[in-house]
Amino acid sequence: MSEVEIVDTQLLSDNWYLLHKYTYRVRGRDGSVQTQSREVYDRGNGATILLYNREHGTVVLTRQFRLPTFVNGNPDGMLVEACAGLLDNDAPEDCIRREVEEETGYTLGPVRKAFEAYMSPGSVTEILHFFVAEYDRAARVSDGGGLEAEGEDIAVLELPFEEALAQMARGEIRDGKTIMLLQYAALHRLLEPSHG
Repeated sequence: MSEVEIVDTQLLSDNWYLLHKYTYRVRGRDGSVQTQSREVYDRGNGATILLYNREHGTVVLTRQFRLPTFVNGNPDGMLVEACAGLLDNDAPEDCIRREVEEETGYTLGPVRKAFEAYMSPGSVTEILHFFVAEYDRAARVSDGGGLEAEGEDIAVLELPFEEALAQMARGEIRDGKTIMLLQYAALHRLLEPSHG
């Protein structure tokens, strides 16, 4: 037996994305083999980006209703987030360029991949590709707001970077991908005028 062997797969739901129950055998560190079952949610992979403007010291974030946060105690269900979306069979950079224009109204110049991460590896298959890019206020071609056909109603926020960090510290920005990107920007000094 290899270290992991899938012995049974059941489709539990394909209503929105795919929810499977996997039964598998896994070899432990002591050599023993256990049989376990877990549910795994497959919603595809995604991409996210922090838009920043070094000249003005600002970042662009979004604000929208997120039902899972509402049912888990977020009083109004609203979440401040970095722009993001599912790949939908596109390359990650193509996806994030599309999402930025749909959600924020900006077209982008150079985009840089920062890293990628599994966001909830205990139950969700998704890998998220993280990007950063400078934005130019003159490159805003629409108001953004997302796609009405997809039920999106997205507010676009341009904030001083220091205010975004302060909101994160106060617990007002609670989205994991956004916190990771803001911390990345701070660590790599993306908004410092001398940054090359």
